[in-house]
Amino acid sequence: MLVLSRRAGESVVLGDDIVVTILEVRGDVVRVGIEAPRSVKVHRAELLAQLEETNRQAASPSEDVVANLARALDHPAQDD
Repeated sequence: MLVLSRRAGESVVLGDDIVVTILEVRGDVVRVGIEAPRSVKVHRAELLAQLEETNRQAASPSEDVVANLARALDHPAQDD
């Protein structure tokens, strides 16, 4: 990991077309501006982690669903 010190108004350039600028520093909060092409996805890390957890929960069936499916497989519906 590259670690840099920057002051408000200073920037870091990533590749040819991404510019990260420190806009403001107030106590322990830093406002950062990011200029990047629309094709570059920029997300906050905590939101990605939350999205991954939500997707994982959605992909895992609840115990009720599994139990109902097991009962249905043990006792298939009778055709008349």
